[in-house]
Amino acid sequence: MLTFRPSTDQDLPRVMEIWRRAVDATHHFLTPDDRSAIEAEVVEFFPQVSLELAVDASGTPQGFMFLHDGHLEALFIDPDQHGTGIGKALISRALAAHPALTTDVNEQNPEALGFYEHLGFLRSGRSALDGQGRPYPLIHLRYRPD
Repeated sequence: MLTFRPSTDQDLPRVMEIWRRAVDATHHFLTPDDRSAIEAEVVEFFPQVSLELAVDASGTPQGFMFLHDGHLEALFIDPDQHGTGIGKALISRALAAHPALTTDVNEQNPEALGFYEHLGFLRSGRSALDGQGRPYPLIHLRYRPD
């Protein structure tokens, strides 16, 4: 049984474990230096925001998302749980709160792009650089209007 709750400071070690495992499983395109720099940014950022956690029956987080002003800034699922519906469940919750949800996906992560497109997101643009100016192009997505 999956439940959802806001993150607490006690969740940060598990959140970072999920982030690291998910990035290592899906972001093979990152250089080691960029991977380290991004992790340092995330370590500083996550304690400052409220993440929505998807937790299993034992209360252990298995995935999380971060929403800001109707934009999905982050969605990370433990790789051992990929394909189990956790990501879809989190997106459903985000869409319930923000029907015009937008997000960005790294162009070099075709699995993530396919996931969002399968759920009904449409491409709305592209940026040559990521949000920190690194050479990792982003595909901008928006949820399709009904």
